[in-house]
Amino acid sequence: MGLETVIKDIMDAAQANVTMVNAEADAEVSQILDEARQSAKKIMGDRLAKAEDDIKRLRQQETSSANLEVKRATLNARKEVLDKVYDNSVESIVALPAEKQEELLKAIIEQNEGNGSKIYSNKDSEELVRKLSSLEYAGNVDCIGGVVIENNDGTIRLDYTYDIILKNVNEQSLKQTSDILFG
Repeated sequence: MGLETVIKDIMDAAQANVTMVNAEADAEVSQILDEARQSAKKIMGDRLAKAEDDIKRLRQQETSSANLEVKRATLNARKEVLDKVYDNSVESIVALPAEKQEELLKAIIEQNEGNGSKIYSNKDSEELVRKLSSLEYAGNVDCIGGVVIENNDGTIRLDYTYDIILKNVNEQSLKQTSDILFG
C-alpha cells in the first residue's frame, strides 16, 4: 500500500469520526432544544395559570369593592332619608297649633310638677308655662318646646323638652322606622 492509500484511509476514518461527532452533536442539540421547548411550555402554562388566578382574584376584589360601595351608598341614602324624617318631625312639632302646644305642656307639667321647684322653657313658651305651672319660673332654655323641671338646689334636673323626647323616641324606634321606610 502506498502513502496515498494510507492518507485516504486516515481521511475516511477522520471523516467518519466527524460525521459521527456531528450526528451526536445534532442529537444532543435536538435533545437540548426539546427540553428547552418542554421547559418553555411548562413555564408558559404556569404563567398562564397564575395570570388566570390573578384575574379571578382581581375580579373578586373588584366585585367585593363594588358591592361594598353599593352598600355604603345605600346606607348613606337611608341615613339621609332618616335624617329628613327626623327633621320633618322637628318641623311638625314646631308648627303645632297653640292649642295643641298648651295641651302638651299642661300634660307634662301636671305629671311632673311635684318633682321640682323650678321650671324652664323656651322663650316662645314662657308666658304659657308661667300660666300653667305653680313652680318658680327660672328662665329660658334653648329647645323647640317642652320644659325642664329642677329641684330647689339644682341637683336634680328633669328634661322634658321636645328635643330630648323626640331624640329618645327616634333612638328607640329607629329600626321600626327604617323597616317601615325601607321594607
